[in-house]
Amino acid sequence: MTIAIFIVLAYLIGSIPTAVWVSKRLYGIDIREHGSGNSGATNTFRILGSKAGSAVMLIDMLKGFIAVKLSLLSSYPWYSEQITNLQIVLGLAAVVGHIFPIWADFRGGKGIATLFGMILAIQPLVAVSLVGVFLSMLFLTRYVSLSSISASIAFPLLIVFIFNEPELSYRVFAIATACLVVLTHYKNINRLLHGNESKVPLFKRRKDRSRS
Repeated sequence: MTIAIFIVLAYLIGSIPTAVWVSKRLYGIDIREHGSGNSGATNTFRILGSKAGSAVMLIDMLKGFIAVKLSLLSSYPWYSEQITNLQIVLGLAAVVGHIFPIWADFRGGKGIATLFGMILAIQPLVAVSLVGVFLSMLFLTRYVSLSSISASIAFPLLIVFIFNEPELSYRVFAIATACLVVLTHYKNINRLLHGNESKVPLFKRRKDRSRS
């Protein structure tokens, strides 16, 4: 199987519009017409509550995880630079698929959960550390956006200073990821600075579908 086919498969896996299907089939709405307009876990949490949000987040994470594990079908030796580079490419293809899903008119989410699934597949210990950062910030603030930003900034710091990752490509990827997440959350950052960012209900279903 060629690398090009791996990349296409990873993109198609990432394109599965979890939030759109869940919102339409179980709640009778299109999640993209409510809240922030994104079809991701954050907007699902905010509009449909923790049960739907958790399900969407888990499946979106699996998309990134499975896409990376396609590398097991390649002929590259495990723990080699080639396999690391392939895993990064496949994971990013899934993230692109989530952001621009072919199955949902190329209108997706921001790809944070899929990105996390990718990291979990490549370096589980790093992923667990990021979960700790994310959940701690979420518990303290109830802001998913701030939690995502905090975890993304922690990513390169962990890679470089704690886990001392030797692969340059992965270090560059970690730094680029942090910058990308911050840039894609510029609207959220603006709302956080002005005190009008929406919080998510962690333990109950959201009744109000307020605009975020």
